[in-house]
Amino acid sequence: MLQLLGLSAHAETVYRASLQYPDHGVGALSQDTGLTETDVRTAFDELAALALLRPSYQYGGRLRPVSPEVGLSTLLASAEADLATRQAQVETARAEIAAIAAEHRNTRMFDNTVRLQGLDAVRTRLEELQRATEFECLSLNPGGAHRPDARSAATPLNEQALERGVVIRAVCRESFRNDSDTLAYAHWLTEHGGQMRTVPTVPIQMIIVDRRIAILPLDPADPRAGALEIQSPGIMAALCALFEQCWSTGTSFGDQPPTDDNGCTPMERTLLAIVASGDTDEAAARRLGVSLRTVRRMMSNLMERLDATSRFQAGVNATRRGWL
Repeated sequence: MLQLLGLSAHAETVYRASLQYPDHGVGALSQDTGLTETDVRTAFDELAALALLRPSYQYGGRLRPVSPEVGLSTLLASAEADLATRQAQVETARAEIAAIAAEHRNTRMFDNTVRLQGLDAVRTRLEELQRATEFECLSLNPGGAHRPDARSAATPLNEQALERGVVIRAVCRESFRNDSDTLAYAHWLTEHGGQMRTVPTVPIQMIIVDRRIAILPLDPADPRAGALEIQSPGIMAALCALFEQCWSTGTSFGDQPPTDDNGCTPMERTLLAIVASGDTDEAAARRLGVSLRTVRRMMSNLMERLDATSRFQAGVNATRRGWL
């Protein structure tokens, strides 16, 4: 209990015994405490160095214990002084850290925008934001697979945020269900109180923290290039509206995507819209996050249901029948 004052466990035991039996020597204290005589002598040296034992006036060559009111109180006062000095040093360091962080932000910030160059800078900033999130974290995730290393890094921070009462809502592509790692993360997130919905396509990678900070990729085609941290209120309002639009059309994780009155799933309707815009099957596969074979199978089924002999005719018939 007195380690804060510099006493080892053996020294404390010997000191307490000496207070109780002030006339006992090394041999007797060894029996009193169950320690070896060597341990008792080592404790004596330690207690003498701390001024808790002093030469006895009554027994020559012996040491007497100093009363706790004097000896321990002196040590406590010294510890308190050290603590106060340490606290002052901590506050000075805190101020220096704040100054360095502010200087770092100022060198990167332009018009409420910070450039995060490279994947390491992005992940470092996301870790900072996750720890500082107060009430809500929103994300759009166009990628099909959740990388295991990214998941292992994010999971503890997400768990801490959920324990603090932070609301986590994520929108992912429907095709992520084909990836076992991402599926496992989705199960973990929803079981711990997070919310996830799926849509056929996600417009852009995006993370929004407390509706005041957004992280967007520098290059959507290359997530490793880095990101932009945006704090502009006007842009934030537009990005939050984009998220809510995607969220409102999504299917809750664990539910089957609903079919409309024409028997089309959200992914089928999206595929028809992609085809009607003139994109190729390859482009459709990339946007949906599925294989080219899957797109061609889905398109063949849709053409049969629309009585179409070509992709172009399928788009025309879908529009005429009100499928789009």
